[in-house]
Amino acid sequence: METRGRALRTPRAAGTAGVVFALLLAAAIVMIRLAIPSAQGKGSGEWLTDPSRRRTVRTALELVPFAGIAFLWFIGAVRARIGDAEDKFLATVLLGSGLVFVATLFGAAAAAGSLLATADASGADPGQQLWSFGGHFTYGLLTTYAMRMAAVFVFSTSAIGHRLGILPRPLTVLGVLVGLTLLLVTGTVAWSELAFPLWALVIGLHILVRAAANPSARR
Repeated sequence: METRGRALRTPRAAGTAGVVFALLLAAAIVMIRLAIPSAQGKGSGEWLTDPSRRRTVRTALELVPFAGIAFLWFIGAVRARIGDAEDKFLATVLLGSGLVFVATLFGAAAAAGSLLATADASGADPGQQLWSFGGHFTYGLLTTYAMRMAAVFVFSTSAIGHRLGILPRPLTVLGVLVGLTLLLVTGTVAWSELAFPLWALVIGLHILVRAAANPSARR
């Protein structure tokens, strides 16, 4: 009974965690992109002196830890769903890239939070030099490093899912396209980082639908 209960719960846990993570991260990215259009360009530090934008960024940053927790749950549930059939090499890459992604995401959020705290302490004008360093550091962590690790996670998850028959071919192809997007263009194309939470949303919904349609099967 315990094994059967685990088989029933794991797909739903993976799907639910994927959906929650996708919604939280997408909301945080959208709010940050709207409040801080770009890390480059003259006057891009204006958000630090705009109370409305600062509140938006602060709200987005408060969502990030919960998104990270949901993502860790998603990793654990997916690995539990794979079970003993997992390829140890791909599983190690999946786990490692997922953990580095969360750590880098938290680092980017902490950097943005530090900019907010410094602006609150220093008054209306935090200084262009401070913004130049802090803004580029935050965007660099998010778009250059976190999203590259997300690309590796998408590739490895898609490969494992395809090999074990958990993911259909269209979702495998989608994973490859999303992984290439995250790997190659997130540093130059605005909003492209939304591809990752959208992929997680699709995967989470697929797992939930499949679990609902076939509740007695483990895969």
